[in-house]
Amino acid sequence: MPVHDWTRVDAGIFHDFHTAWITEIRNTLNAGLLPEGYYALAEQHAGRHVADVLTLHAGSESRELPPLPPATGRTAVDEAPPRVRRKQTVEPVARSRRRTLAIRHVSAHRLVALVEILSPANKDGEDSVGEFAAKAASVLGQGVHLLVMDLFPPGHHDPCGIHGVILGRLRGVDQVYDLPADERLTLVAYVAAERVDASIEHVAVGASLPDMPLFIRFDRYVNVPIERTYQAAYRGVPRFWREVLEETAPPH
Repeated sequence: MPVHDWTRVDAGIFHDFHTAWITEIRNTLNAGLLPEGYYALAEQHAGRHVADVLTLHAGSESRELPPLPPATGRTAVDEAPPRVRRKQTVEPVARSRRRTLAIRHVSAHRLVALVEILSPANKDGEDSVGEFAAKAASVLGQGVHLLVMDLFPPGHHDPCGIHGVILGRLRGVDQVYDLPADERLTLVAYVAAERVDASIEHVAVGASLPDMPLFIRFDRYVNVPIERTYQAAYRGVPRFWREVLEETAPPH
């Protein structure tokens, strides 16, 4: 099933789908994809545009997590680098009410990663785009890994896509990012370390969504089945709105 053009429907329709998609990803991760000792929670946070991730136990008394046991779906970077078409390494200039998915380890329940699915509200103005990018940079600065998925094309306030804005925030300067002209949607997995590594995929409306790495440590990740969870969530969209999204009915 190809990814749909979500600009054809109201923000509230995407919000409904977004909530279901987060749940599908959570269920998949907790059903054995994450190693023992890790779990995913869908969380509601204050703020109209971005999650207040700075309050989510990003640190603990010990910054070191215990060794990871063998587990289904866990992959070492040195054994199998993420299979994405673009990669970047960023030298950050400094360590610096929406649903997100938080991956925690049971030792002090420390936040280790976030999954962020952008909504129209994240891109409806310069302030909201800037706020999202600032929060993303802050999360990475705390050592929390991040998977960002943006199913909306670039707009006036993110002409190079959301990754371009986050890139500029990390580097502390306006950044021009070469977004493919025919693939305007963005998925990025960020590794929080001394340098931020980004594994990037761009897709077009009508294309299938690739699996994406979700890092739980700088040297370990799990492959999240983006397409499969998207399909599962989409099956619950009301038929009327599916027809609009599938262009068998006029846009609302």
